[in-house]
Amino acid sequence: MKKAAKKLVSAASASNGKTNNLISKTDSAVMVLDNLGKSIRNTLKKIAKANTVDEKLVKGVVRDLQRALLSADVNVKLTLKLTKEVERRALEEEPPAGKSAREHVIRIIYEELVKILGEKREVPLKKHRILMVGLYGQGKTTTSGKLANYFQKRGLSVGLIAGDVHRPAAYDQLKQIGEQLGVQVYGRPGEKKAAKIVREGLEEFRNMDVVIIDTSGRHSLEDDLIKEIKLVGKVANADEVFLVLDAAVGQQAGPQAKAFHDAVGVTGVIITKLDGSAKGGGALSAVAETGAPIVFIGTGEHMEDLEKFDPDRFISRLLGMGDIQSLMETASEAMDEEKAEELARRMMSGKFNLIDMYDQMEAMTKMGPLKKVFSMLGLVDAMSDEQVEDLQKKLRSFHIIMDSMTREELENPKIIKSSRIKRVARGSGRSPDEVRALLKHYNRSKKAIKGFSGNRKMQRQLMKQLESGGLDL
Repeated sequence: MKKAAKKLVSAASASNGKTNNLISKTDSAVMVLDNLGKSIRNTLKKIAKANTVDEKLVKGVVRDLQRALLSADVNVKLTLKLTKEVERRALEEEPPAGKSAREHVIRIIYEELVKILGEKREVPLKKHRILMVGLYGQGKTTTSGKLANYFQKRGLSVGLIAGDVHRPAAYDQLKQIGEQLGVQVYGRPGEKKAAKIVREGLEEFRNMDVVIIDTSGRHSLEDDLIKEIKLVGKVANADEVFLVLDAAVGQQAGPQAKAFHDAVGVTGVIITKLDGSAKGGGALSAVAETGAPIVFIGTGEHMEDLEKFDPDRFISRLLGMGDIQSLMETASEAMDEEKAEELARRMMSGKFNLIDMYDQMEAMTKMGPLKKVFSMLGLVDAMSDEQVEDLQKKLRSFHIIMDSMTREELENPKIIKSSRIKRVARGSGRSPDEVRALLKHYNRSKKAIKGFSGNRKMQRQLMKQLESGGLDL
């Protein structure tokens, strides 16, 4: 499957120019910490354009970094520690062989940002219990469902326990999520003792591989919340305790994280709502407070919008350097193996009709907002948010137009002339000009793919990039 995904991504990469080709690329991962990312990328551009790297430039870069991190709610102490180390290394260390001073400073910033996030940690696919903790509004219940979906897709049986006895709709929300996923949910509406529900739920799900326990939140760290979570923690005897934090939580993230860690021993952090322009620095600071690594990030509203966290890839995307490996992985999940192999084969051979383009667009749509593609490809600043939204509207319009075409027209777009254009426009509720725009985009894509299929040198270069993960720092 990975081979098919590589071919599919390679062919898609050649299908258009920097802007138009985004319509025909598969989507992946997350456009994260938008404000912080833009600020740091501007700092990196300053380094890249500098004639020389001297003390004045380094100190200026450090000031820019400090402003960017502090404005993103990264803890002051953590910000100073990071930037002091960047300054020390940039002024004291010699660039390694083959690297310029500019490349060396950029690499140092990259490495120090990765250090904030700790070591990469895999959550094992085995029989275990997971306790979810956090305040109100952080996304615990939804994230519990996403985790259930994550494990179930990997062949494990999963049970969800509704341990939130204070929020009136908590049980109903988790039950609805369970029904959507085909996952069993245990709860006792009206029962006020969370520990009792958890004890009964664990007995009910004793034969399940993974048991995920949703717990109560509060608007603040009240004593009764801490007391309840300690009691639930004893009953659960969980293998993992995941603290769920909203990306926009701000400076209070540190004290929150410490209080939960002291109460039940946090083993991992899940950051939610990283699909917009949230600052996110507070949530990153919380990682330093607990010493527990980020294990997952939530990237959207759907049950599939949960990613394993990898510090190197995360920072690579944050800095606009791309993450081809994640793009391939998400491409693999978006299409079944047989369909991906067939589409990749047709595209690599230069054969490409409207059915192929439709399948390509459908795969991309399944994986979330188009903006996420940008971070995967290192094109995070290629278009404004307004341009991306226009592009997504155009993509949706293309889908509707193609749904109004006959099979013959989809297989052989050359036959779509004036009378057919008018018929398709009427059937789709679109204008003839929009139908012509679709055909123009298709012809441009086909021409680019045909050129790519005959260019073995370009294919080898792209495949080499894919094999290496797409980044050489």
